[in-house]
Amino acid sequence: MTEATHDVVIVGGGHNGLVAAAYLAQAGKSVLLLERDERLGGAAVSAEAFAGVDARLSRYSYLVSLLPQRIIDELGLDIRLAHRRFSSYTPNPAALETGLLVDNDNQPATRSSFARVGAEADFDAWNAFYADTARVAESLFPSVCEPLPTRSEARRLVADDALWQSLFERPIGQVITERFDSDLVRGVVATDGLIGTFTSSDDPSLDANRCFLYHVIGNGTGDWHVPIGGMGAVSGEIERAARLAGARIVTGAEVTSLDADGVVRYRRNGHDRVAVGGAVLANVSPYVLDQLLAAGGASSARVGLPADAAADAVAARPEGAQVKVNLMLKRLPKLLDATVTPEAAFGGTFHINELYSQLEGAYVEAANGQIPDILPCEIYCHTLADPTILGPELAASGAHTLTIFALHAPDRWLTEENNDETRERLQAAVLASLNSVLAEPIEDVLMTDAAGNPCIETKTTLDLEHALNMTGGNIFHGPLSWPFLEDDAPRDTAAERWGVATAHPRVLICGSGAVRGGAVSGLGGHNAAMAVLEGAL
Repeated sequence: MTEATHDVVIVGGGHNGLVAAAYLAQAGKSVLLLERDERLGGAAVSAEAFAGVDARLSRYSYLVSLLPQRIIDELGLDIRLAHRRFSSYTPNPAALETGLLVDNDNQPATRSSFARVGAEADFDAWNAFYADTARVAESLFPSVCEPLPTRSEARRLVADDALWQSLFERPIGQVITERFDSDLVRGVVATDGLIGTFTSSDDPSLDANRCFLYHVIGNGTGDWHVPIGGMGAVSGEIERAARLAGARIVTGAEVTSLDADGVVRYRRNGHDRVAVGGAVLANVSPYVLDQLLAAGGASSARVGLPADAAADAVAARPEGAQVKVNLMLKRLPKLLDATVTPEAAFGGTFHINELYSQLEGAYVEAANGQIPDILPCEIYCHTLADPTILGPELAASGAHTLTIFALHAPDRWLTEENNDETRERLQAAVLASLNSVLAEPIEDVLMTDAAGNPCIETKTTLDLEHALNMTGGNIFHGPLSWPFLEDDAPRDTAAERWGVATAHPRVLICGSGAVRGGAVSGLGGHNAAMAVLEGAL
């Protein structure tokens, strides 16, 4: 069955696909969006993870920083984001009765906290370093909704050669160890370069630098916010805007192939169907796109690669490196550090066993095939900033959600045969790491679901691939790119200028695999839509 030709067919109904659909439909384009799942939003969804527990968790992604206010305003989105007063809390593994609490609203208290962990000399260095990253954010973030600058143009925007060298040309680990003395403070800074990225902070590839950059430039401030109503409220608003604008959205539609001429084949309700797009926007990983193109008889989507799409796809398969654990608690757990309330400690990012030396040691262990003896983890408590995701009775009871994001757990460990066993081992390692900094076992404050089971949900990289078609569980769809083009990179076409080009002019990347992709930003969708409207075809 062949359907009428559309101006644009979008493959994948994650938040980026919805952003693209909204922009293009508002511009008068006929848009068909195909999503294999019965629900929209991809990784930016809310769900009742535990039977009989009245809580809608941000199941996969959980914080917002990179979604530009410009996109919110232009699409007319009603999205509310909660400010987090506390940036982070980090127990000191050498003396667990102390910890570093960074209070955004109280500089004297933060200075005192630095002193308590023996890092008073790093307080001024901390403020100076993040003043530098703020200048980079103010310089570069306004460009993310515009055609890509070149490297030279981006350097001129930053207007500080020493700072440019530090963040864009030298391993971030070198900069961190030069500017900070404390192993603990170094670790807090370094984590932003490692979340979802399996690397060392000292690696000359600068993978950690790119990851770090995207964590500190959001909306010109680098602040991370909690979405009121959960991440599903964000995707739901973008879906509303797309439907209101006239985009046709079809769920339960699994795309099986596409070709360079815009022919998209998909299966729905047991029937094979065909749609044709003047442009096809792929809101899937480049690896998945290559597989779809190969199934349609086309070569790889990636520019400059040979025509053997299947071989290219295998060679370029991305790898995630994290395990995610969702918990429902009867109350927040007690801390070994009596000087900090649980509400303050869990009010920002709670760092666990993330000294710089621990991060680097865990990377070496993981690269050698071992689950690290002490797994570095980070915790986020959505409900301290936004109790609306809980039912009224549950909220009144003092219950809270915790999301734990463990680093250095690469996808290479996992197979279909060992995933269940490895998930159990990783969950045990996460809970052991958490318990090492608490005054009581986390198990003692876990809620139980309707069947009496502890409210704990663990997702490996392979689980993410199964649930979200997220190749290798890589939350960025592949290696992150700089938010600029190299000076000698082609920029003749709109797709090239917007960072969404593939080897096929009618096929564009509109997801996290685009240049400036990754995280809940909408940038992949916005920039692909702009390329189409600018005349990508």
